[in-house]
Amino acid sequence: MRLAQVDGAGLAVVDGDEVVLVAEADGRPFRLSDVLAGGEPALAAVAEAVGRPGSSRVGLTRVRLRAPLERPGKIVAAPVNYVNHMVEMSEVIDIRSLGVFLKAPTSVTGPGGVVRLPYTDRRVDQEGELAVVIGQTAHDLPPEEALSVVFGYTCLLDITMRGGEDRSLRKSFDTFTPLGPWLVTADEVGDPERLDLTCSVNGTVRQAANTRELIWGVARLVSYVSSAMTLEPGDVIATGTPQGVGPLAHGDTVEVTIERIGSLSVSVSAAGAVTCPTAGANRGPVPPPPPDR
Repeated sequence: MRLAQVDGAGLAVVDGDEVVLVAEADGRPFRLSDVLAGGEPALAAVAEAVGRPGSSRVGLTRVRLRAPLERPGKIVAAPVNYVNHMVEMSEVIDIRSLGVFLKAPTSVTGPGGVVRLPYTDRRVDQEGELAVVIGQTAHDLPPEEALSVVFGYTCLLDITMRGGEDRSLRKSFDTFTPLGPWLVTADEVGDPERLDLTCSVNGTVRQAANTRELIWGVARLVSYVSSAMTLEPGDVIATGTPQGVGPLAHGDTVEVTIERIGSLSVSVSAAGAVTCPTAGANRGPVPPPPPDR
């Protein structure tokens, strides 16, 4: 099932090129937080609402989608989780030494949103990633049980300012976590470690990989995160990005596409950008040269 948040209408189910606006039997709109926490019975209620006589169907192109999770409880992200990205960034360590970091929930924006570049004098790159959405409270899960708490998956862009400041700062500016276009339940995605991923800027593919290339696969990553912090319904885990990161500029369009999930597209704006007040520009990991534009 593909669950979307429709601007002004709440939760909807994506069915081909239409969205079905769903509500409880008494007419109250479903809340995604309740569906996430409710598991199979809640999903069954949503499926029943889709088939209920009088359910409202609208063309997908006629609605504005919001981020499927506009304020996750926490966004946990994996640094350097593809070997080829470690090489391109001239890193000598990867997730096995770095662990994970947190991004601000307020950095989320939705499909069709605008990534706002904060500074005129700092490089900001795109990073396309698979995002895992948690559906159950869990702590200290072994890898073989980790996928049992995954509700579903979505596309994520981990927009990143390069430099020596802490990752959680450089990746947490407002609009730096585009998420969407919808949330696909785990049963529909199947094996999350066999998904093709591409990320393009202005129609030119910069990143192309398969999640089987992850250093720590989804199950191992979820297990590790759960050993450090309690996972709760609605938490998001970003699994890391492959090689091909590159700088963004005013007017760019960025799109990440993941097999069996969909495509998330956003634009980029430098309107209102100012000079950066911190001095980390020439420190930290060394990014690859900009691609030909």
